[in-house]
Amino acid sequence: MENLSGARRRSCADPGPTTGTLLYQACANNKRPGNLSLRQFIDEGLYFIRALTAHHDIEESYFFPLLAAKMPEFQSGAGARREGGGQNRQAAELLQQHKLIHAGMDVFEDYLRRCRNRETELELGVLKEKMDTWGDVLWKHLDQEVKTLGAENMRQYWTLEEMRRLHA
Repeated sequence: MENLSGARRRSCADPGPTTGTLLYQACANNKRPGNLSLRQFIDEGLYFIRALTAHHDIEESYFFPLLAAKMPEFQSGAGARREGGGQNRQAAELLQQHKLIHAGMDVFEDYLRRCRNRETELELGVLKEKMDTWGDVLWKHLDQEVKTLGAENMRQYWTLEEMRRLHA
């Protein structure tokens, strides 16, 4: 599982041509990539939102409930407990991060849709401001997912056979 989140984190952070990086670099440089028309650039942003939404929907409806059976990091509610008793400060933090990310994504998507519909003109500085409201939470979330789903942490909760069944 670490491989999936780690690859996603690396692809988003890599200076290569990933969608999130492409959008942010264009905004930071205040220059749309020359190989993309305005419409294509806007569509890349809307695609990024759709893909991230689909990814989170799958996590929240399928993976997180499975993992919550044994892992307090995925248990919702303030009462989630750490093994051995005591409150778990990270309980449901990944879910809370999804909410914060999506609040920013909604504003980002709304702006891009208005630009696509020609209700407003795309300004890369404005788009960057909208990305900045949720970007740090997204990076923190990806880093925490990589650590939480890493083999070292997963061994604390799951046997090898249980992990094989999770992947089946």
